[in-house]
Amino acid sequence: MRPDRVPLRVLIIVAIAQIVGWGSVSLTSIVGLRIAADLGVDVAAVFAGNAVHYAMMGLCAPFLAPAFERYGARRVMMAGSVVAGPGFAILAVAQSYGTYLVGWIILGAAGSATLTTAPYILLTERVGRSAGRAIGALMLMTGLSSSLFWPTTAFLSDLYGWRGTCLVYAGAMWLVCVPLYGVPRRASGDALHPPRNARPVEPAPRTGPLGLIAGGTALIAFVGFGFSAILVELLIAEGLSRSEAIGYGSVLGVIQIGARAADFLGGGRWDGLTTGLIAALSVLAGLLLLATGDGSPWAAGGFILLYGLGSGALAVARVTIPLVFFDRATYARAASRIALPLNLASALSPPTFAVVLTRFGASAVLMLAAACIGAAMIALLVLVRRRPSRLSELPVAGEG
Repeated sequence: MRPDRVPLRVLIIVAIAQIVGWGSVSLTSIVGLRIAADLGVDVAAVFAGNAVHYAMMGLCAPFLAPAFERYGARRVMMAGSVVAGPGFAILAVAQSYGTYLVGWIILGAAGSATLTTAPYILLTERVGRSAGRAIGALMLMTGLSSSLFWPTTAFLSDLYGWRGTCLVYAGAMWLVCVPLYGVPRRASGDALHPPRNARPVEPAPRTGPLGLIAGGTALIAFVGFGFSAILVELLIAEGLSRSEAIGYGSVLGVIQIGARAADFLGGGRWDGLTTGLIAALSVLAGLLLLATGDGSPWAAGGFILLYGLGSGALAVARVTIPLVFFDRATYARAASRIALPLNLASALSPPTFAVVLTRFGASAVLMLAAACIGAAMIALLVLVRRRPSRLSELPVAGEG
């Protein structure tokens, strides 16, 4: 095994745990109506739990950075999975909306220790800047979480109801995720512990690479998560029928996975900055095509293709861009700080885009998205000029 490669066994183990983690918290997509009827609230209030989940993930992330550095990602992820169990249990017994939100608050805190940022830190602990390809492979595998868990949730809820499903997922946190995260330490040659010579990291100045990365990736996430929530309604507002909009929307996920696969198969021939700039141009081209296409099927199809390729690649870029600037000793602190604006943007974007679409129309949505992607591109272009030319020039997370 090459020293700069993450062992396949470790990658598969982490991917399975991530699929379980992300798949279980997507349960509202399937049982949202049942939860709303049971708690006596509307569906929008039920989905607010997911927004609370993302917000808590972002708010907790900076506070977990010292734990990642001291104990390593594997132990933090095990602890997070332990905490997630009671979160699902509280959802299962919730009789009021307040208790329901408490469950999501706990799940958000646990998710900060287990989802998205944590596995990327784990892989970076192993191989440093060479983790980009492993991260791409992990994103390919975890992209299956909804495909696997939506039917699973539907099956379980038919058998046990939504409360019983939450109890099953509480058990999965303890009986599946905790043991899985405990396995990699026994893999031969693994070095999944933080380096002992990690340099101290001071708060990053606003003008440094960390601020530009955080701002650019947050804008990218804002558009991606917002469009995922309103895509069908946006296409309808552009003149397509509902059946056409659903048909085009259903193809988007396949195209996004294809873009991630293409980036993975590139084998590290380009870094996250290059991927991000090309992908952002593709998204902008797609937005322009939809805006000028007068609702024609060919314009919608071209938009889905360009936006799907661009957004799929941007999902990889927003994770791998920090690897250009931070080594394994500083990545955990940098990634934890980037997670705060990124997760807050993810939480705020669906309601923001929904409000803009319903109050101002499709054109305003496309203008907002284009402005965000354009601003992200400016941040990326500035980062290109600051790209380290040699590994020895990598800054610590607090350097500008």
